[in-house]
Amino acid sequence: MRKITAELIVGLFLIAGFLVFAYISMQFGEFPWLTRGDHYTLEAEFQNVAGLKEGAVVTIAGVQVGRVDKITLTDDFRAMARLYLPRDIKVTEDAMASIKTQGIIGDKYVRISQGGAMNYLKEGDLIFDTESAVDLEELVSKYVFGKI
Repeated sequence: MRKITAELIVGLFLIAGFLVFAYISMQFGEFPWLTRGDHYTLEAEFQNVAGLKEGAVVTIAGVQVGRVDKITLTDDFRAMARLYLPRDIKVTEDAMASIKTQGIIGDKYVRISQGGAMNYLKEGDLIFDTESAVDLEELVSKYVFGKI
C-alpha cells in the first residue's frame, strides 16, 4: 500500500512538472498555429538572401513586427521569402523590403521601408521593390583581387 502511494505521488509530480513545462514553452515560444487568425503573410522576391533564415526578424522603423515564415526558390532561380505579420500592421503597396545585418557579423533580418501609397498590401501579395543582402565575402574577394 505504501509503495503504491509513493509511486502515485511521484507520477502526479511528473505530470504536474510536464504541464508547467508545456505552459512555459507556450508562453515563450512562437506557435503560429495558435494565432493564425490575427496574422497574414506577404511575399518578397530577392536575387540573393545570403544568410537569411526562416524565423528571422521582420522590422518596420526599427521595431520588430513579424518574422520570416519560409524561404523557397522560384522557377527563375530567385529566392522567395514569405513574411508573417500581424493583421494590425499595414504595409503600403510601394513598400521596399531589404535584407540587412544586425551589426557587422550579426544575424540577417528583413527591413520593410514604407512608401507613400494610400493602398495597402493584402494576404499573399508580393512586395515588388526589394534589396538583396550584401554578401561580405564577395565584397572582400573583389577588393583583394582588385575588381573594385
